[in-house]
Amino acid sequence: MMSNDPGGGGGEAGSSSSSKPASASAADQQQPAQLSRYESQKRRDWNTFGQYLRNQRPPVALSQCNYSHVLDFMRYLDQFGKTKVHIQGCVFFGQPEPAGPCTCPLRQAWGSLDALIGRLRAAYEENGGVPETNPFANGAIRVYLREVRDSQAKARGIPYKKKKKRRKPNHEEMSSSFHQMQ
Repeated sequence: MMSNDPGGGGGEAGSSSSSKPASASAADQQQPAQLSRYESQKRRDWNTFGQYLRNQRPPVALSQCNYSHVLDFMRYLDQFGKTKVHIQGCVFFGQPEPAGPCTCPLRQAWGSLDALIGRLRAAYEENGGVPETNPFANGAIRVYLREVRDSQAKARGIPYKKKKKRRKPNHEEMSSSFHQMQ
């Protein structure tokens, strides 16, 4: 009787190695190391997106996938979101900490969608996709993510401001400011 243990063992105490086929023991020795959390999540996301494409009517082959399928996928995921996004007419619109419950929809948080697209973008290329045709890297995806970020920030009353990079002063500026101090 074969074990249902996906790890390939440990479940049957006292079984001899002769009961396993030779190919199974060779496979046990060549198993890759445990995947990192990121790699595991990337694989799950890739499989979920593939399942989403297969469930379309008619099913969409990965080679036929484009940015509109990715946008539809992100909208589809909103139904599983946990972030309350207040709509324009809600009394709590623009308040970071609302005083009570409301009927506004739950959505995927911008940060979750942004991370998801990053993982799917990498997975696409790791699975043989050409970077030039990567639907996850399309400009429309970046625009959509920016709109989600801005609308969620506005709905919560939290302005999103991009951090400005500090400019390193060059040598001449440093010496002129030093001479002005003296």
